[in-house]
Amino acid sequence: MQRKAYVPALAALLVALAAGCTGGSGDDGSTADAQPGDSPGSVAAPGKYRTLYEPCGAVERSTLRNLLPGTAELPEEQQEKVYQGTAAVTYDTDRRVGCSWKADAPDASHHLRIDVERVVSYDTDVSDDDRAQEVYARKKDAAQLPAPADPRDEKAQQPPAATGAPTPTSGTAAGTTGTTTDTSGTNAPTGTPSGTIEGLEPRELDGLGDAAFLDDALTRAGSTAQHRTVSVVFRTSNVIVTIEYIEQPARTTEIPDSKELQEKAQALARNLAERFNE
Repeated sequence: MQRKAYVPALAALLVALAAGCTGGSGDDGSTADAQPGDSPGSVAAPGKYRTLYEPCGAVERSTLRNLLPGTAELPEEQQEKVYQGTAAVTYDTDRRVGCSWKADAPDASHHLRIDVERVVSYDTDVSDDDRAQEVYARKKDAAQLPAPADPRDEKAQQPPAATGAPTPTSGTAAGTTGTTTDTSGTNAPTGTPSGTIEGLEPRELDGLGDAAFLDDALTRAGSTAQHRTVSVVFRTSNVIVTIEYIEQPARTTEIPDSKELQEKAQALARNLAERFNE
């Protein structure tokens, strides 16, 4: 008899426990008392690139000859040493690599540096690409690129058409130096404060990776010749590539050609960007 009383009591207890386990579920079948981490959540997508190529061997010999003029006249052994470049010291070659080259010629010295960084986000809510975009944005902000000119502002600043005496169309305005006179009679500077001409100012670039910009700085250190540094920075997915190309003439009176250096640096950047698509 005692056994018969025990069995119904046990059955009732099991029913109550089962009801307690299901009673906390919502309409969607989720458990109200579920603890964080019981079910996997969404994780930000990893970056496209997991490794990096070796930059010292990424630049073709013909490109280096063009970027480092004067090297071809050196003895063969010295040429090889210049073209091999110097690898940057890094602690993880899957995260960051770099290489630099330097060549001295009678008329000028040239210095080329490449830095390649693979950005990794350790936040599961932020993808590698988004983190790389943040790093790229900080680099662009640090460059302090001038705001793009608004054609409407330029038109508003034009003086009204002169009447009476004809306006000079060439020559130099009286009492001024380093300026030319345009057809409206205003003095137009021949270059920007950095020494670049109109259209070659530091700016964002189109058609290079996911985003890119170019910086151009002309500086003088003490009594040495002015040297120009052209930098091209571009991002492709979670990788950021920085190129620095520097020229310093032997004569203090010479100024490096902004257009030439910019064209060479951009050509190299396009070649390096194509390697990520191979």
